[in-house]
Amino acid sequence: MAREDPELTVYYDGACPRCMRDRARYRAWAGRAGDAVAWVDITGREEALRRAGIDPGQALTELHVVDAAGAVHRELDAYILLLSRTKRLRPLAWLISLPGIRPALSWCYRKMVRRRLRLSGRLPE
Repeated sequence: MAREDPELTVYYDGACPRCMRDRARYRAWAGRAGDAVAWVDITGREEALRRAGIDPGQALTELHVVDAAGAVHRELDAYILLLSRTKRLRPLAWLISLPGIRPALSWCYRKMVRRRLRLSGRLPE
């Protein structure tokens, strides 16, 4: 059963098949730690995103996670925070945070997301 006040709120693209698969995989791997995560599909929720302090255009191109204190974490910072919450994924969070890997992975991530959005006709101006 999910907690009433999640420790993390993840804003994800529910129109993205890969995002949906990643969400399901995380929930399966997280076990009980996944109960502390609320998942919010950003599709058509521009006003709710703005209220949360998230730019809707950026929400489409970067993962956003809001922690219990209300701080917004974007892109790889969001992934690192989310992955570090589970024992199984904690080593991956550590790996992607390394100085030599982080910039290259960030570049690849942005390129893949822009390609996906361009191919689906949803790339923001």
